[in-house]
Amino acid sequence: MMGLMHAVSRPSYLYPTPGRVALVLAGGAARGAYEIGVVQYIAEELPRDLGRDPPIDIFCGTSVGAINGCALAAMADAPRSRTRQLVQQWTSLRMNDVMLLRPGYIARFVGSLLGRQTTLEEAAGPRYGGLIDPVGMEDIIRAGISFPRIAEHLRSGLLHGVTVSATHISTGTTVVFTGSQHAGSKQWSSDRKVVAQQVELQLEHALASAAIPLMFPAVRIGGDFYCDGGLRQNVPLSPARHLGADGILVINPRYMYERPLAPTIQTEAALPGPWFLVGKALNALLLDRVENDIERLQRINRMLLAGQRRFGPTFIHELNHELGYREPNQGLRPLAALLIDSSENIGHLAAEYVRSPAFAARNQGLLANALRQLGEHEFADESDLLSYVLFDGEFAAQLIDLGRRDARARHQELLRFFAELSPEIAAPGAQVR
Repeated sequence: MMGLMHAVSRPSYLYPTPGRVALVLAGGAARGAYEIGVVQYIAEELPRDLGRDPPIDIFCGTSVGAINGCALAAMADAPRSRTRQLVQQWTSLRMNDVMLLRPGYIARFVGSLLGRQTTLEEAAGPRYGGLIDPVGMEDIIRAGISFPRIAEHLRSGLLHGVTVSATHISTGTTVVFTGSQHAGSKQWSSDRKVVAQQVELQLEHALASAAIPLMFPAVRIGGDFYCDGGLRQNVPLSPARHLGADGILVINPRYMYERPLAPTIQTEAALPGPWFLVGKALNALLLDRVENDIERLQRINRMLLAGQRRFGPTFIHELNHELGYREPNQGLRPLAALLIDSSENIGHLAAEYVRSPAFAARNQGLLANALRQLGEHEFADESDLLSYVLFDGEFAAQLIDLGRRDARARHQELLRFFAELSPEIAAPGAQVR
């Protein structure tokens, strides 16, 4: 035990990752604060029982998950303090710093809805479309993330891979912008609309991934415009697998425990309004499907392991050879996966918050009044739309606390997940000092 205690007293990031672990972060705009709460618990609380810092060297994200993933990757040499820094950044957000409504943007947006033609000057610019001026978000991300550090950590081997998913507007293709130790571009999915592009990740890649259509302007990269990657790949499991992950930890800021209600007779006054439906549409586009993906992955795991038990340890290799896979990380293989999602309805929390004195004290002006009106009139006392746009530090603090609580409730599962991928990790109960 003394040898173990001496070993873990050194910086944990000096140790190689025995089993590659990918952190997969879904989109969700302002809901991204929830992801930081989960990560904070994993980084600061789990090591006490795990015996070391959980080894994570692959980060895959979409939309706000891409921003969070890039921030975590840029600070990979500080696995615990980085989460405290991100908590501070999220909780210091002010609505008026992020959701900047400019008359010019509003006029162009309304004009485009009415069929106004795009000018040559607009088409040649770095941003196009959207209701919100992105300069506030851009300044916050630029100040908070040192993108050159991602490339440095990849070259040193501290990181194995980082991906940012965005949607190529003219073709609808999902482009997985990839920083990794392996160069090259290739198709990463049976879906021909998903391709990988090797890059040195920069600010514009994160901004493009988070450019929710109609809300934030599309971003020009290399002559083409890109927007939110969540339209086709909100939970980027495929990039994690192709980067060689042995285990995938997925954080999804969505309440997944809603149960369909029996049909009831609705009065006209009880019918949901258009903004309620917009929020539900964003849910369908940006946050659904992950449970199905995880269940499919688990079914494949069970089949592969059953094949090994029945036909021997070479079963998976022979199966992949028969299917035509020749390169490492291609083909089928067992892959551990753990999904953590919200235990509370974040739309309901958002509606409650905008009606609170705390929101009124922190936010004034036209935007704050519009959000308050939206919260007061939403159907069924919830607002998914509000939960996407509430870039407010007080609301972020609520989501961070919820993320920590949800991770704490999955403590034993998290211990098993990391211990099985890292056999040399101390048995649960070992203390880090």
